[in-house]
Amino acid sequence: MADRPDVWQGTLALMVLKTLETLGALHGYGIARRIEQTSGDLLSVNYGTLYPALLKLEQEGYIAGEWGLSENNRKAKFYSLTRAGRKQLEREARQWGQTTEIMARFLAPGERS
Repeated sequence: MADRPDVWQGTLALMVLKTLETLGALHGYGIARRIEQTSGDLLSVNYGTLYPALLKLEQEGYIAGEWGLSENNRKAKFYSLTRAGRKQLEREARQWGQTTEIMARFLAPGERS
């Protein structure tokens, strides 16, 4: 696990929003595991980064949190995507797509017109 890089700065919120859109309500551990699994276990989610990101997304109104019981009967906060979160996900996904297109032009010059 120590040799896996942490999630890239600026992408965690997008990954959280997309995870919640795909799977519905999840607690923090479930979100982290899904991000790691989706990356093919190439990325590691730092919990010291994840929980502040969840708090920020909740304060911004992009996700809503509700207390419940996890699979092992422990109290956990489950997060779900809000309508504002869906719109933010669309914006961030569009911006990320533009960013990757720009970077591709730098990394593979001459292959694009």
